[in-house]
Amino acid sequence: MTKMIAPQSVGVVVPQRAEFTTPLALRSGGTLNNYHLVYETYGTLNADRSNAVLVCHALSGSHHVAGTYADAPHNVGWWDNLIGPGKPLDTRKFFVIGVNNLGGCYGSSGPNQINPATGKLWGADFPFVTVEDWVESQARLADRLGIERFAAVVGGSLGGMQAMSWALQYPDRVGHVAVIAAAPKLTAQNIAFNEVARQAILSDPEFHGGHYYAHGVVPTRGLKLARMVGHITYLSDDSMAEKFGRSLRHGRNTYSYDVEFEIESYLRYQGDKFAGYFDANTYLLTTKALDYFDPAFEYGGHLPAALARASADFLVISFTTDWRFSPERSREIVYALLHNKRNVSYAEIDCPAGHDSFLLDETRYHKLLSAWFDRIEV
Repeated sequence: MTKMIAPQSVGVVVPQRAEFTTPLALRSGGTLNNYHLVYETYGTLNADRSNAVLVCHALSGSHHVAGTYADAPHNVGWWDNLIGPGKPLDTRKFFVIGVNNLGGCYGSSGPNQINPATGKLWGADFPFVTVEDWVESQARLADRLGIERFAAVVGGSLGGMQAMSWALQYPDRVGHVAVIAAAPKLTAQNIAFNEVARQAILSDPEFHGGHYYAHGVVPTRGLKLARMVGHITYLSDDSMAEKFGRSLRHGRNTYSYDVEFEIESYLRYQGDKFAGYFDANTYLLTTKALDYFDPAFEYGGHLPAALARASADFLVISFTTDWRFSPERSREIVYALLHNKRNVSYAEIDCPAGHDSFLLDETRYHKLLSAWFDRIEV
């Protein structure tokens, strides 16, 4: 057991870049002949390279999982409350890796990066990528770092789907898997929300077929609307009621289409902020990767048959108010693993924050993760 200390930050971190020249065949039929991945690491890889933990990010996440940057001290990693000395994923014990997925917009090969074949930005020409493609590229990065087997692969939401896919694609290369606030595949309703968000972007006059970079513009209106739609699904009705209720900004009805309710102001703020830093093509690619993920598809929809390949010990966590990836969806994963007599722990945590609960510093949630990571031998 690691000695208890007050939780600390990993401090200032520096992104790294790995170049790959071995072609990567994609599930869509395309090929990336040359590509690169941007990643960060926290902690120290032990002598026998057995303490590595891969953290997979969700739709709008990145490789910047913990710590800060020297030139941007306020840019804190998206899971910083979880990772660091004395935190649930303790970097005194584990060597933690965060990778920006292919097709992302934070430095890895993607639509806003240069296509080596043309010398121009990829734009809409960047090929479709899937969860399985991301896992394959992450495995190649692990090879580069000399990591034959991960002590654990962890992720929330879309990151949880990647963690599950790791257990299926490389069962001998991962010992433990944590699938948090995720699902074995999207429901029709979830696909519908993603399609509405994509249509908001595709119908923006500034989209220009995905080649808006060449026009010096950004489909801000579409990206803003896409984020507003998505953000509604990340919150619970209770959390929105508690934060905003039906509060009016002016204390009365103004009978206009301007912002009146506080929830309207909040959604517009979130949309504007997101449109200021995220890439529209990446949003399109990532939501389609979400839609396509379905490991049971090749098994006639039979999830137990699909998960029979897994040999890792699993931790599955859901949150009671998460209606985007409800606890029922997590239990499907648990039942399929139990059907195959796999070791699996399941927790359904009562948290009012909805889908975003997996990002929060919730005491019971973090205590559970601390206990789980503490049991992993490296």
